[in-house]
Amino acid sequence: MMVKDSPKILVVEDEAAIREMLNFALSRAGFEVAEAADARQAQDAITQQVPDLLLLDWMLPGTSGVDLAHKLRQASRTRELPIIMLTARGEEEHKIKGLEVGADDYVTKPFSTQELIARIRAVLRRTIHSQNDGLMQAGDITLDTSGHRVKVKDQPLELGPTEFRLLHFFMSHIDRVFSRSQLLDHVWGDNVYIEERTVDVHIRRLRRALEPFGADQYVQTVRGAGYRFSP
Repeated sequence: MMVKDSPKILVVEDEAAIREMLNFALSRAGFEVAEAADARQAQDAITQQVPDLLLLDWMLPGTSGVDLAHKLRQASRTRELPIIMLTARGEEEHKIKGLEVGADDYVTKPFSTQELIARIRAVLRRTIHSQNDGLMQAGDITLDTSGHRVKVKDQPLELGPTEFRLLHFFMSHIDRVFSRSQLLDHVWGDNVYIEERTVDVHIRRLRRALEPFGADQYVQTVRGAGYRFSP
């Protein structure tokens, strides 16, 4: 039975049998579930109401799941929408591509519904965790934790939710070196499903966002140890 104020999951999958299976499993787990068979239906549903999480198939008719994820990350209304990609492609390069376009996690088919539900809950925990109000300053970067905004040299900087959490953590621990596993624990939380390679992907994305302002050098690689934030 669905409980009041259950997180809403939008399942975007072109195979009806998989949508039905996911709807059944997620509803039993206490989520509110909506369905879409392609990117257009998904965008129509999101226009009506932004879900709490998007479960998005990689291969869709017409606009692919990867292209849809990229488009959603460019729009202010859906920039922070958590996205988990469903893909039959297990190769490393496809996983990395999914993360680079903005996905928070990925699940390779075939998968167990128990594992999928665990990943969904982990992503939701990471996304909605509370942060202390106030402004943080480091070098040319100003981070507003309450407004979830970042400025560099007084210019607004658009960041995805994971990059925002990563920058927030770095700015809270200036000049300290953290290994990939430590960053996973502190930024992503205690989630055994996330690989350490994920950290590298989001570090690259954070640096890419900071690069036009010359602030990418703040995020430093410490050979054999991990990463350090040093304005």
